Amino acid sequence: MTDTIFALSSGLPPAGIAVVRISGPKAGPVLEAIAGALPGARRASFRRFVDPATGEPLDDGLALWFPGPKTTTGEDLAELHLHGGRAVVAAVLDCLGRQEGLRLAEAGEFTRRAFENGRIDLAQAEGLADLLAAETEGQRRSALALAEGALGQHVERWQKLLLRESALIEAELDFSDEGDVEDAAPAERAALIALAHEMEVLLENPPAERLRDGARIVLAGPPNAGKSSLFNILVGRDAAIVTDIAGTTRDRLEAPVTMGGVPLLFVDTAGLRDESADAVEAIGIARTGQALVEADIILWLGDASELPKGALLIAAKSDLGEHRPGFALSVKTGEGLDALRAEIIEKAKSLLPREGSLALNARHRTLIAAVGHDLRQASAAEDPLIAAEHLRSGRSHLDALTGRAGVEDMLDALFGGFCIGK
Repeated sequence: MTDTIFALSSGLPPAGIAVVRISGPKAGPVLEAIAGALPGARRASFRRFVDPATGEPLDDGLALWFPGPKTTTGEDLAELHLHGGRAVVAAVLDCLGRQEGLRLAEAGEFTRRAFENGRIDLAQAEGLADLLAAETEGQRRSALALAEGALGQHVERWQKLLLRESALIEAELDFSDEGDVEDAAPAERAALIALAHEMEVLLENPPAERLRDGARIVLAGPPNAGKSSLFNILVGRDAAIVTDIAGTTRDRLEAPVTMGGVPLLFVDTAGLRDESADAVEAIGIARTGQALVEADIILWLGDASELPKGALLIAAKSDLGEHRPGFALSVKTGEGLDALRAEIIEKAKSLLPREGSLALNARHRTLIAAVGHDLRQASAAEDPLIAAEHLRSGRSHLDALTGRAGVEDMLDALFGGFCIGK
């Protein structure tokens, strides 16, 4: 990381203000060359920016200087706050690109340098990535908690406890024959079991993927039950073809929406019937069965006697005068739709991480589960050597969780998904 990198760190022009960030060993000299003398550390100073090669003015704006290592990247850092016109931004970036030792940053390179310089851990970097992609309030809150180190605080405490237990076992192995080391095995086992239980409780929280992908809501039932009409109403557009011909919907259709601030994925399915002479429709019916298995919430528009376990019974087409059990609604008159939406939102909220809780992604859950398994194995081991090895394995998994070991390929994928200015 000897290169000095630069990039536009704000939104694409035109904009009211554009922020260009420079990070690396030459950030100071370049800022001095473009803006005159270095401004005071962490103080915004009004300057005229000029091209060092020609002396031509580029813009008037604010210059900021952040000496490392206490910066977001852990390096010397400079920022140019410019007018956000396309021509101004283009001229400044072109000027920086001609400075010796500077190059345009790669996607996510500023954040990667922050990670590699110890300014953030891997979980915080993942939280920042989630924050950039957040589309709902729940996603924003969860990502912000992760980006601010909520998981890292747990991991730091777990690491201290594992190191303490490892030290006790090592002391028992090395000095037990000297008679001055007490048998702490019962207390050690109790501490390890308690820690494993704490991790298991955390793993019971709904996963972070629920916030991103939304609760999966499947509409199912026999042909011509009104599934596609209800699907279109719920997603707010004509996503599915609606006709009176049985078997019109032959494949499942998916439409993501946000309802009441809750992310949802509605799935329309082929009508269920025992036999179909149409091979394509038969495939659609088979896919309906798979969709029902994957569903978080099922809206059943069929007979009450065939209601899948836990499904909401929908009595559609109530405008026809039929009185059937379930949510009575009509897509033509709007009867019952508000009540159905409220019920869907309430059920979906119960499936999402609670506000203030820590939502873990698949990588986090896999590693924490592995640590919990190691702790259980260590607590059950009669041989201190085996217990010590399981604790070593647990500490290694915690290191992978924070990015201290074995994550190079994943880092490339993670930071490659960031924008250039991050």
